[in-house]
Amino acid sequence: MARLAQTAGLTDVQQEILSTVRDFVDKEIIPVATELEHKDEYPQEIVDGLKELGLFGLMIPEEYGGLGESLLTYALCVEEIARGWMSVSGIINTHFIVAYMLKQHGTQEQKDTFLPRMALGEVRGAFSMSEPALGSDVSAITSKGVKDGDEYVLNGQKMWLTNGGTSTLVAVLCRSDEGHPEGTAPHKSMTTFLVEKEPGFGEVRPGLTIPGKIDKMGYKGVDTTELIMDGLRIPANRVLGGVTGRGFYQMMDGVEVGRVNVAARGCGVAQRAFELGVSYAQQRHTFGKPIAAHQAIQFKLAEMATKVEAAHAMMVNAARKKDSGERNDLEAGMAKYLASEYCKEVVEDAFRIHGGYGFSKEYEIERLYREAPMLLIGEGTAEIQKMIIGRRLLEEYRSQG
Repeated sequence: MARLAQTAGLTDVQQEILSTVRDFVDKEIIPVATELEHKDEYPQEIVDGLKELGLFGLMIPEEYGGLGESLLTYALCVEEIARGWMSVSGIINTHFIVAYMLKQHGTQEQKDTFLPRMALGEVRGAFSMSEPALGSDVSAITSKGVKDGDEYVLNGQKMWLTNGGTSTLVAVLCRSDEGHPEGTAPHKSMTTFLVEKEPGFGEVRPGLTIPGKIDKMGYKGVDTTELIMDGLRIPANRVLGGVTGRGFYQMMDGVEVGRVNVAARGCGVAQRAFELGVSYAQQRHTFGKPIAAHQAIQFKLAEMATKVEAAHAMMVNAARKKDSGERNDLEAGMAKYLASEYCKEVVEDAFRIHGGYGFSKEYEIERLYREAPMLLIGEGTAEIQKMIIGRRLLEEYRSQG
């Protein structure tokens, strides 16, 4: 076991789960990841393997057929999976955010209906906040849900939907003015709708279209799509929690989990980049000795390892804070910001250590170099994280003068 990124205080069960996941990553993901990524091919065999391991039910309570594990266990599993191929961690992340939102905010009927099948991976979750024109400004969403008898009619266009094609349950945030007078703050007039659909592309149910995959620089294999609602009818019992107007808070609660996940992904990708860099530096010779013997390379390796260690510690702290029942938006924002920035820097240093070979598609570092930038913008950009961190710090350290 490598010395970096160890986590103190884990139970025997947590250590066994992590050991199983790491073994799966080393045997089933790393050997095929680059080939599948270059083809932009969905990793169905890997996903089937994750189902068999029970990972789709990792955080779902045991009463619903899940493993009932903590956010920390989940984040450490994500770190391992991202070390193998970041796209695979994206496949389970949105599923977990929706399962977490159902567990925390769903009605009993909604939990009974979805969580057991989500634990088995039979129902696969995705969630949808962003729209083409707004990016991180969630308060400006224009998609609407209007009450019509016992149903709601949804209209609007959503963007950047991870697992848009493969998912069968999408948590969609819409504006719903019902019961909220004119002038109500935007975040108090939003509702999360649970939209069931068939997997695939095109019109997947009446009024709901998932166009084809968005072609991306990296983060391939996983399908990222738009979602277009045109007169989509949803029964009233598919309002998350059964009450309108709470969608913004439900989504933000889910995003805190998501930000810990993105931090964990950054840690995993950075770990893999360090592994590749330190290995190559001992194999490649220049001027009669391995380049690892040159002080310039040792300095790089020292900086990379320190960043890997620091990011891991902050990610673990943010997960433990949420597990303790405390608000963790400050810690999650810090962890996501630091881990994604350090990931980019560690990957770039590993790329430089590889020299010209880093530019070759034959070498794994080329894939990591295209994947790392996604973490700078996913689940809120670095600039959004800094805004959140700054506001929370001012709340905590309010001047008494």
